[in-house]
Amino acid sequence: MTFSLNPHLDHVADAPIAAVRAWIAGREFPADKPLLDLSQAVPSYPPALSLREHLAARVMDGVTAVYTEIGGTPELRDALARHLSDHYGARITANRCFITAGCNQAFCLAVMGLAQAGDEVILPVPYYFNHRMWLDMTGISAVPLPFRPDRDGVPDPADAEGLITPRTRALVLVSPNNPTGAIYPPEIIAAFYELARRHGIALILDETYKDFIAGEDPPHVLFSRDGWEETLIQLFSFSKSYALAGYRVGSIVAGDRALNGITKVMDTVSICAARIGQDAALYGLDNLAAWRREKRSQMVGRVDALRAAFQGDNRLTYRLISSGAYFAYVEHPFESRTDWDVAQWLAAEHNLLCLPGTMFGSGQERYLRLAFANMETERMPEIVDRLAASQVLDLS
Repeated sequence: MTFSLNPHLDHVADAPIAAVRAWIAGREFPADKPLLDLSQAVPSYPPALSLREHLAARVMDGVTAVYTEIGGTPELRDALARHLSDHYGARITANRCFITAGCNQAFCLAVMGLAQAGDEVILPVPYYFNHRMWLDMTGISAVPLPFRPDRDGVPDPADAEGLITPRTRALVLVSPNNPTGAIYPPEIIAAFYELARRHGIALILDETYKDFIAGEDPPHVLFSRDGWEETLIQLFSFSKSYALAGYRVGSIVAGDRALNGITKVMDTVSICAARIGQDAALYGLDNLAAWRREKRSQMVGRVDALRAAFQGDNRLTYRLISSGAYFAYVEHPFESRTDWDVAQWLAAEHNLLCLPGTMFGSGQERYLRLAFANMETERMPEIVDRLAASQVLDLS
């Protein structure tokens, strides 16, 4: 007699990036038509040289091999609190900051602190697929908030009101959004906050890409609200801001009630985030503000170039629904073809790798996600050229 497995995992999607990369496994690409890999959100540049040199020296210190406090080193939590206070124009203290092994873990810890099997969490469609995967494998119901292409991908708080039930424990927002790139206006974020507060549920706000919003105004003012700790749980990642994806370091900002439970989960899962990743994040916060602003300008330039390429090509029947930070969400023109058909065709015949929309929720068969941030500005017209060339679609 064999052992049984967790039945929830039977209903969890396979790892999406790996599934799509299998389409190009073993292929070689000609120099005149190289692969344009728009499948995964990764920086196109390494960490700052000074950060790498700092870490090379730090590795020689034995302290980097020792556990830290469960919630992260005091130095990193202090630095993060200062950074967030400046960024949001509000006083955020270190005891509200908790360091995690990346933002994916931050989400998992936050949800486990809030909900149990049989509870519900509202996810706007299209959602970040790992969020849905975690809910499915823990037996928590993901309640889809309908996609609003008519609002440039920005969800409507009025649509969410009718989805809240006695089993609802949280509502999730990601801004700038993955997969759409949409940047939610402060008043929309505030309206979702008020909705969550009024119903006594948590607002989980994932701001992984906050450092790639143009301008200096804060993306919201929720941290200035009295009692924000009773409603808001903010998530962040250092992976994109400092090109530290492989170091796996992120954060949660929340109140005592949430962090007490999160601490128990973290202690059980990984005890603490890796010390070397925390050292990398601390160095970034203390020393790389100018570097971070330079990369933001670079990414804003790439967004602008992609938008201009879409607007400037009269041949194009693909439609840009929304874009920002690292992503663009595109409606393909083929009514009789699925998103998977089109994405595989683009990979096979046009050497352009992107993700089908249904990886991010049902009802997304007409959409594709382009993670363009790892492409140089001058390559954006080439992306649009290949899309235009694919409009003569023959899958017979």
